[in-house]
Amino acid sequence: MHPSVVAFREALSAAGGRGEVRVLDEPARTAAEAAALLGCELGAIANSLVFTADGEPLLVLASGAHRVDTTALEALLPVARVRRADPATVRSATGQVIGGVAPLGHPAPLRTLVDTSLAAHDVLWAAAGHPHAVFATTYDELLRLTGGRPAQVAG
Repeated sequence: MHPSVVAFREALSAAGGRGEVRVLDEPARTAAEAAALLGCELGAIANSLVFTADGEPLLVLASGAHRVDTTALEALLPVARVRRADPATVRSATGQVIGGVAPLGHPAPLRTLVDTSLAAHDVLWAAAGHPHAVFATTYDELLRLTGGRPAQVAG
């Protein structure tokens, strides 16, 4: 198993997470790929997207059925500017690569927003540290594990 998945499993266990990590035969680099491989609705995929908010990393756990609206994020947060993070920033902030960023297990805790539309699904799927790995969770567990704040992240 890839070291980033092992690290994620340890972080999940340490946080009291109950989800099992599932290793996929194919990578799930996008929400659409993950939904197709898992046989679930696109909206049940919890994308871990990294932005910068006034230069500081911001993790947004967004429904795969939504596009994050950075203007809406700026209105939610006391910041002047929110931008999508570049791959180097994502890797530095999370220790993981784009397409496999998990909601937790990062080098340091990240300010996190959790898309309120994810609450409509009983089971959510999120990346587990690598594009080939996912784990099942719930909305309430995502909030607890990440210390995230519920938010409407789509415009």
